[in-house]
Amino acid sequence: MDGVADDGRSADHPPMRLKAAAAAFALLVITAGCSKDEPRTAPATPDTVTYATGFGAVGRDAFIWVARDKGYFAAAGIEVDIQKGAGNVPNLTMLKSNQAQFAAMDFAGAELLAGQGKFTDWRAVAAVHQQTLVSIMTTADTGITKPTDLTGKTVATAKGSVSEVLFPAYAKLAGVDPSTVKIQGTQTTALNGLMAQRQVDAISTFLLSRKALETASKKQVVVLPYREYLKNLYGNVIVTQAGLIGSDRDLVQRFTTAALKGLRYTLDHPQEAAEILNRAEPTAAIPAAVGEIEAMKPFVEPLGRLDEKRVADSLTELGVTGLTPSSVADLSFCPGPPTAGCS
Repeated sequence: MDGVADDGRSADHPPMRLKAAAAAFALLVITAGCSKDEPRTAPATPDTVTYATGFGAVGRDAFIWVARDKGYFAAAGIEVDIQKGAGNVPNLTMLKSNQAQFAAMDFAGAELLAGQGKFTDWRAVAAVHQQTLVSIMTTADTGITKPTDLTGKTVATAKGSVSEVLFPAYAKLAGVDPSTVKIQGTQTTALNGLMAQRQVDAISTFLLSRKALETASKKQVVVLPYREYLKNLYGNVIVTQAGLIGSDRDLVQRFTTAALKGLRYTLDHPQEAAEILNRAEPTAAIPAAVGEIEAMKPFVEPLGRLDEKRVADSLTELGVTGLTPSSVADLSFCPGPPTAGCS
């Protein structure tokens, strides 16, 4: 991997763990949420890592700010610099260049990129969304109520996004010839405005944006979820560098456990989580963040769980060959039965 040492870290960066001899014996004992009976020790001097959100600062990513604000990372001996991500390719690029050690991203999109050989030195360690939340959304006045109604229509989506990449597979399974649908690439922030002004017939984006589209359009919104046909795909996942798993597995475990504690707290306290996000990132409107968190709730259990068979099935469903579940995920950070969560 270009610019990355054998252990998966940038050759231009010093190791993240700072060692202080004077405090070498001052250890804080914490309990890992994925292995409740196994005590772990946090370093006396915190590990410093950078995390890239899935996209910007929105409700679906609030849990990482919550985990930091509530002290979960501090208790695990970790200091986290949270950077606003910009989607799969930018986030994977940050991991490859060691500008970030952890990131959130859409699992299906990352699997497709790995299948193309573009980014391979990463592994998913926990699920945020148990199903893909990519959907077609339109307003009720368009008359679009089922996938076949998209024939001859224009669908706007973020250019190069997983929504765009997955559309052909979704369309074929839904009985639609993808060549009969015009896909209009645009900026993510422009999607709701285009739909509200009826400049397009539908948009393809994340289900969690439904409330925002209802607000922008002041109309009833019709949702056609990709998951109705692409049944084995996960949504967002937490990923890390493959090399970091090899060189500091304990750090990855501590980070994953703390992040999932933040996710659990966020789901249980949406209003407080949105307020924490807003304090850190004032552009993140509290009502919109609450709406996204509430919309996430049906899709996160079992919390954090990645199942080997489902990962294998997702690769098959995406038409990715030459990869196995271990090529894209490390399931050891959340052991146990598939129906059990990690916290």
